[in-house]
Amino acid sequence: MTQDTKPRRNRAWYGKLDRDGFIHRSWMKNQGFPDHVFDGRPIIGICNTWSELTPCNSGLRDLAEGVKRGVWEAGGFPVEFPVMSLGETQMKPTAMLFRNLLAMDVEESIRAYGMDGVVLLGGCDKTTPGQLMGALSVDLPAIVVSSGPMLNGKWQGKDIGSGTDVWKFSEAVRAGEMTLQDFMAAESGMSRSKGVCMTMGTASTMASLVEAMGMSLPTNAALPAVDARRMALAHLTGRRIVEMVEEDLRPSAIMTRAAFENAILANAAVGGSTNAVVHLLAMAGRVGVDLTLKDIEIGAGIPLLVNCMPSGRYLMEDFCYAGGMPVVLKELAAHLRPATTVLGKDISAYAAGAECFNRDVIRPFDDPVKPAAGIRVLKGNLAPNGAIVKPSAATPALLEHEGLAHVFETIEDMKANIDREDLPVTPETILVLKGCGPKGYPGMPEVGNMPIPAALVKQGVRDMIRVSDARMSGTAFGTVILHVSPEAQAGGTLALVRTGDRIRVSAAQGVLELLVDEAELAARRAAWVPEESPYTRGYARLYIDHVLQADQGADLDFLVGKDTRPVTRESH
Repeated sequence: MTQDTKPRRNRAWYGKLDRDGFIHRSWMKNQGFPDHVFDGRPIIGICNTWSELTPCNSGLRDLAEGVKRGVWEAGGFPVEFPVMSLGETQMKPTAMLFRNLLAMDVEESIRAYGMDGVVLLGGCDKTTPGQLMGALSVDLPAIVVSSGPMLNGKWQGKDIGSGTDVWKFSEAVRAGEMTLQDFMAAESGMSRSKGVCMTMGTASTMASLVEAMGMSLPTNAALPAVDARRMALAHLTGRRIVEMVEEDLRPSAIMTRAAFENAILANAAVGGSTNAVVHLLAMAGRVGVDLTLKDIEIGAGIPLLVNCMPSGRYLMEDFCYAGGMPVVLKELAAHLRPATTVLGKDISAYAAGAECFNRDVIRPFDDPVKPAAGIRVLKGNLAPNGAIVKPSAATPALLEHEGLAHVFETIEDMKANIDREDLPVTPETILVLKGCGPKGYPGMPEVGNMPIPAALVKQGVRDMIRVSDARMSGTAFGTVILHVSPEAQAGGTLALVRTGDRIRVSAAQGVLELLVDEAELAARRAAWVPEESPYTRGYARLYIDHVLQADQGADLDFLVGKDTRPVTRESH
């Protein structure tokens, strides 16, 4: 082996002609790698969240092979490594509890191993932001390949969508409009292939925003998981990451404030998930961009261009065939900020030559699905640090409303009582749920879209205002006010709300007010005692002690920022 003088990071592991270098190289050679792959070429880590317990990511083992082909072709040395996988539909109490743990796993794996760049293979809701958070904190050249959405769901000759139709079918069963037999039959037709939700849920939202931020190659967001073009994209990504290492093109040069603003604009245009808010805030904290909840309203005036569930009628497969994110970025061209991408070019390059093939799926800017679709931020004494609502998925008449609260103190309280025939609620009632924030659940679950009370469902009611410190699925819909901050468990005003209190909501004015006088609230606060958490050990205890509130991204306080110092100490 000859000593290479190229200033690559991997040389601190594999370039030394001493005992330490011997150990690093020799044990890698037990996999059949020959001498010359340690000659100084870029070593590319393939960070894989594949798992059979994460159905969204179950195709990533195959995509990793495509990435490897591209890396080898470009003269690099690919090495695949696993990290924690977060199965959104499988984990209890919620996958969000573990997003920050995945970020720690990714960060420390990248830092500890001798790689020069990394390809992030993810897709399920929390894996994309978790992987990016970890990679941003190390700041080696990085690029994303997403799992891709499932094929359209099919049942009784119709397209059905992940999550969105689950919520609709469930309410129909409760109303006596759908048989349990039909409900169960739809289950097998909904998820017909590997991949993430084929609605514009959180997974496809985050893939779309990654593309809008320039952290993936164009078309990454919408290509179906089982489409051969996704494997080709993985191959091209493997080639590109080697070039990025040669160019020393790092996430900190791409994930600038301009890129985050482009993501906010894109989220409005695609009718993206409310979960994007908490993830963008957390990623910005890692890369050092001063992004606040107020900045989310940059997209407030952007119209809804993508006619996909839950805000529209189509699915991600249709979005792909219509032209995908390049068409959306072309429609947003006059609003996008100049920003560098993984291609080393401005984001405008992603829209070059884009053509729409179905104008009912992707609408032109001047003929949108809905006007002013961006997420709105609400503030007031009930949410001093903010809350959010998604107008594109809400009932317009309820976005300006005043009504009496009916309070559920816990998720168990809600589940035990929501189907009571004598529950004292009307369509004008505002349902309030406590104890579901970052600390309170713990992990801030997707329970904010509470079921409509059974008595009202039978009357035909399908939406009413719901307020909580929880999140909701990106596939969900309704006039649901989320991420109330500070949360109830942290002593926020939400903890003080009682059944019968009057609440005022105004999306137009950005207001969420509890109409109770300050003296009464002070008396309630003096008597309030926080719920004692049953979590006394392990990661959950660490999380509860250190998690930030939703308006700060719900990251752990000691993980904000980055650490790019080289690792100088050896293991032997």
